[in-house]
Amino acid sequence: MDGRRRNPYELTEDTPVYVISVAAQLSGLHPQTLRQYDRLGLVSPDRTAGRGRRYSARDIELLRQVQQLSQDEGINLAGIKRIIELENQVAALQARVAELEDALDGAAAAMRQREAAVHASYRRDLVPYQEVQQTSALVVWRPKRQQQSD
Repeated sequence: MDGRRRNPYELTEDTPVYVISVAAQLSGLHPQTLRQYDRLGLVSPDRTAGRGRRYSARDIELLRQVQQLSQDEGINLAGIKRIIELENQVAALQARVAELEDALDGAAAAMRQREAAVHASYRRDLVPYQEVQQTSALVVWRPKRQQQSD
């Protein structure tokens, strides 16, 4: 959720408000077809305390999608169920990707802040290191001989 408190009386597309007869009328299907879809797990409406079905606007849209796939595309109910499962899985994965992208953006911002703090803490009296150019010259070191005393 977005952190705000929701009004318990606010209607959203997930609010179960339609009884089966209204849902059937809105979706263009027979109530018995809705019961069958519920038994098969294609569309699972909420239940009241008395076990009556209550459909949301999202459920109505899903019923229309099932009808379109079945009648227009000729897909059987098992195929439709698999399509719905895969679409739900894709939606969940997209939400997870968005969540991970937000976390990544936050971590990158925190890293930039820490990096800026390190750069700000540099002492200004230090001289930057410059690499000495190497040569191929050979230097021979000979220790000085000590003179012998009598």
